[in-house]
Amino acid sequence: MISNKQAQREAKQLFRFCMKGQMLDENRIRQVVRYVIAAGHRGGPAILARLLRLVRLDRAEHTASVESATPLPADLQAAIQAGLTHTYGSGLTTTFAQRTSLIGGVRIQVGADVYDGSILARLAALERSF
Repeated sequence: MISNKQAQREAKQLFRFCMKGQMLDENRIRQVVRYVIAAGHRGGPAILARLLRLVRLDRAEHTASVESATPLPADLQAAIQAGLTHTYGSGLTTTFAQRTSLIGGVRIQVGADVYDGSILARLAALERSF
């Protein structure tokens, strides 16, 4: 059986191999997974589980979710997307969604970073202060 540290180390090496510049290459990921499965190594499932976690984390870092109480105009969407691309670099996938519970304002999440300028967040902060 393979140790957790060894599986993590091998998954990181495979993850680095899957990088093409600053972005993950989906074809390389597929090749690596096929190779690990074909090798039949006893630690294969542990390595692939760690690799999947690294891929999910990378994908979350390159995905921006923008929520607003009302639909945003196209020019504002373009401005937000340009600002996020400037901050986080190219290759960022941006999705815009409407969430009426925000009452007003915008909430942006990129990976673990959350920028919450919504009225709902301000009301929650005010409630916590009492």
